[in-house]
Amino acid sequence: MKLKDHNSRSDRRTRSGNHTKGMRGFFSRLGHGIIEFLRFPKITFKENATPREAFFYYLNITISVLKSLFLHIASFLLIVGTLTVGIGLGYFASLLNKDTIPSYNTMKTAINSDYAPSNLYFAKNVKLGELQTNITSTPVSINQISPNLTKAITSTEDQYFYQHHGVVPKSVVRALFSSLTGIGTQTGGSTLTQQLVKMQLLNSETTFKRKASEILLALRVDKYFSKSEILQAYLNAATFGRNNKGQNVAGVQEAAEGLFGKPASDLNLAQAAFIAGLPQSPSVYTPYKNNGSLKKDLSLALDRKNVVLFRMYRDNKITKQQWQTAEKYDLKKDFLSKQPNPEPTQKYGYVYNLVTKDARNILMKQLYKKDGLTATEVNQDNNLYQQYYQQASQLLTERGYHVYTTINKSVYDSMQNVVQEQGNTFGPTHEDTSTDPQTGKTIHVKEPAQNGSVLLNNHTGAVLGFVGGRDFSVTQINHAFDTKRSPGSSIKPLLVYGPAIQRKLIGSGTKIADFKVNYNGYKPTDYGQTIQNRFVSSRDALKYSYNIPAVNLYNQVRKHGSVKPYMEKMGIKLTSKDYKELGLALGGTQYGVSVADEASAYTTLSNSGKHTDAYVVSKITDNNGKTVYQHKPKTTQVFSPATAYVMSNMMRSVVTQGTASQISGAATFNTSNLVGKTGTSNDNRDSWFVGSTPKVTLATWTGYDNFYGNSYNLTDTSGEVSNAYWTNLANAINTTDSSILGTTQRRTRPSGVTEVSVTKSTGRLPGRISYQGSRQAISGSKTKSLYAGWSPDPVKYRFAIGGSQKAYNAFWKNYFNGGDPDAALLGGEVIPSSSSTSINKRQNIGIGTTSE
Repeated sequence: MKLKDHNSRSDRRTRSGNHTKGMRGFFSRLGHGIIEFLRFPKITFKENATPREAFFYYLNITISVLKSLFLHIASFLLIVGTLTVGIGLGYFASLLNKDTIPSYNTMKTAINSDYAPSNLYFAKNVKLGELQTNITSTPVSINQISPNLTKAITSTEDQYFYQHHGVVPKSVVRALFSSLTGIGTQTGGSTLTQQLVKMQLLNSETTFKRKASEILLALRVDKYFSKSEILQAYLNAATFGRNNKGQNVAGVQEAAEGLFGKPASDLNLAQAAFIAGLPQSPSVYTPYKNNGSLKKDLSLALDRKNVVLFRMYRDNKITKQQWQTAEKYDLKKDFLSKQPNPEPTQKYGYVYNLVTKDARNILMKQLYKKDGLTATEVNQDNNLYQQYYQQASQLLTERGYHVYTTINKSVYDSMQNVVQEQGNTFGPTHEDTSTDPQTGKTIHVKEPAQNGSVLLNNHTGAVLGFVGGRDFSVTQINHAFDTKRSPGSSIKPLLVYGPAIQRKLIGSGTKIADFKVNYNGYKPTDYGQTIQNRFVSSRDALKYSYNIPAVNLYNQVRKHGSVKPYMEKMGIKLTSKDYKELGLALGGTQYGVSVADEASAYTTLSNSGKHTDAYVVSKITDNNGKTVYQHKPKTTQVFSPATAYVMSNMMRSVVTQGTASQISGAATFNTSNLVGKTGTSNDNRDSWFVGSTPKVTLATWTGYDNFYGNSYNLTDTSGEVSNAYWTNLANAINTTDSSILGTTQRRTRPSGVTEVSVTKSTGRLPGRISYQGSRQAISGSKTKSLYAGWSPDPVKYRFAIGGSQKAYNAFWKNYFNGGDPDAALLGGEVIPSSSSTSINKRQNIGIGTTSE
C-alpha cells in the first residue's frame, strides 16, 4: 500500500484548491442569504379573500417594508460607521506618525517639573539672573497633602480617576462630538491624567493633533506611573488663581499658604473643597485681585466650593453631616489679608529685556514653524500671534530654561560706565509741561539727550556689548535696538558709495561734481548750506561728507538699478517711497534705522563683503541640559571682497583726515586699521559715528526722544561730542579686554583690487580732449586710485559723475588758462547756498537730513 505524502506539491495544490472553492462557496451562500433576507417576501393576494385575510395581507406588507427599510438603513449606517472609524484611526495615526514617544525618564522629569523660571547668562556662562515670573510654586509629596484635598480634587475633576486607564472613552467621544458640532458643552472630556499631560508635556493649543497626542500620552503616563504619582504631579502643577500678594499660584502647597496661611497637609474640609474648585477657572474663582486685595463678591467661588462638597458626598467620600457642616462653614474669615509684593530690582534692565524678547521670539518661531505656519501668517493674524506669544512666554517663565547670550559682561559694564560719565556732555536736559495721555492731567517732564550704542563681531554677528540708554530707571526704551532714527551721512557708504564701487562706476579717485543742482525742485547743499563749486574725488567727498556729490552719485547709481537688494542683504529695511527719493542719499527716510541694524550693515565692509546677521541669544537648553535652540549663523555675500576693501580704504580717510580725525589723536589704542563714517541729520537732530576695525564694529547714536511733541535738537558741536564719546567707549572696551577690538589685525588687499595711477585733476588716465577746435593733451600730477577689478578710461571732456555743461566749460577754461594742470582743483570757491534749507519739503520725507 502506497502511503500518501501529505506534503507533496500536488496534494498541497489539491487541498489549496479545495480550500479556495470552499471559501468561495461560503461567501456565495452568505451573500445570497443576505440578499434573500433583505428581499421583500413573496406574498399572494387571493381574489376571494375575506376582509380579515385582506387586513393581514396589507399588515404583512407594511411590516415587511418597514423591516426591509430598517435593515437597509442599519446596513448603510454600519458600513458608514466602519469607514468612519477606519478613516478616524488612520487620521489619528497620521497626526502622530512624526511624534517621538517619550521615555519613562523623560515623562517622569516632565510631569514632576515645577514652575521654574529661566536662567539668563552673559557670555562665558556668567550668570545674568533669573527671568522674572509672577507665578509661585512649591512642590510637595502626596503624603504632605490633606486627604480632604485629594478626595475633593478627584470628585470634582475626575470622578473615575481610580478606575480608568488615563482616558475615559465616552468622555472623549462626547468632547469630540461637541467640538465638531458645537452642540452641548465643550469641556469635561479630560481626565486628571490628560490635564497633567496638557500642562507638563504639551501646550494649551486646542487642535486635533494636540488632542491626539494628549490621549496617547495620557495612556502612556497611566501605564508607567501609579495613581498616587499622577495625582501628586497634578496637585503640584495645577494653577489655583492668585494669593494675597497678587501672585499667580501653582500647586496646592502655595495655594494653601497663599489663601489660608497653612500648609496643604492642614487644610480642613471646607478649605480643601474651595481649593479643589479653583482649577476649573482660576481667574474667576480666585478670591484675590491682581494687587492681592480680597474681592468683595466671592459668591461664585463659594458656590463652586459647595458643588465640590456635594460631589464628594455623592461619591461617598464624606458623610451627609460632614457635607452640611462644611457647606455652612464661614470660609471668609480664613482668607489672609493683603500683603505687599515688592518688585525685584534688575541691575541689567536693558540686557534682561533684550534677552527675554529675543528668546521669546526664538521660541515663538519654533512653535509656529512646527505647526506649519510662516512668520507672515502669524504676524498678520493677531489671535495667532497672541497664541504663540503666550505659549513662548509660558515656556520661558515656567520650564526652567537656560538662555545663553553673546554679551560680554565686563565689556557691557565698561560701556555703561562711560555713558554715565559722559552723558551730560550730549546736550542739555530740557524740562517742560505736557498732558498725560491717560489721565489728561498736566505733568512735569524732563527730556535728556539719549544714546544708543552697539558693539558687534564683524564675522560672527555676535553682539558683544551695547548701551540701551543713559538710565533704565528713567526710560526702559532700548535706544540701541528698538528706536529708529535718521542715519544721516552714515548711510552713504552702504547706500551710495558701496554700490557705486560694486557696479564699477567709481574708484577712490573718481571725480564727482559739487556744484549747485536742481533735481525737479530738490536742491541739496553741503553741510552748513555751502557748495564747493568744484569737482572733488570720491575719497574727498566721503572724507568731508559733502552732500551734493553723494546725491549726484546716487542719481547715477539708480540708473543702473535699485540698491534695495544691497540694503536688504545687509539687514536694512526701507520703504519703497524711500528708494524713490534722492534725499535718501543723505539719510532722508520715513522711519529711519536702528543703531543695531546700522552696526550690522557696517560689518559687511570689514568682512570681505559678507554680511552675517547680528544675534544675542547663542543657545537655549531645557532644565535637563537638552539643547532647545542653537544659533546658526546666516551669512550673505553682499559686495565683492574688492568692493569691501576699496570702501574701507576710503573710510580710512574719514578717520585720518576727515570729519572723524579727532579720534586718532584721542584713542589709546592702535587706530592704523580703524575706518568709519560720521552722520548728522537736519538741524543736528541726530548724531552718529560708526567705526570698524577688521574684527569689530562699534556704532553710536545720540539725540532726543522728543516724546511729548517737542523738537529738541543737539548743539552744533554734536559731531565732535559723538566722536569723543565713541573714542572713550572704544578706549574703555580696549582697557577692559585688549583682545576685543582686534587692533593688531590688518586689512589684507584682495586680488580683485586694481590700483591705477590717474591724474589728480580729472581722476582719469592721461589722454587728449578737443578744446576750442584742437586736440589737447591732458596729464599733470598723478594720484593712486583703487578700483574693484577694473581700470578707468582715458580722460574725456565730461570726465566726472554729474555736473552741467557750464560746470565743465568753467573747469576746462580754468585748467588751460591757469597754466598749472592741478589748479582746477582750486577753481571755484566755497559759497553759501541761497537755499534756506538743505533739503526741501518734498524730499524731507519723515526724517530728511543734511549731514556731515
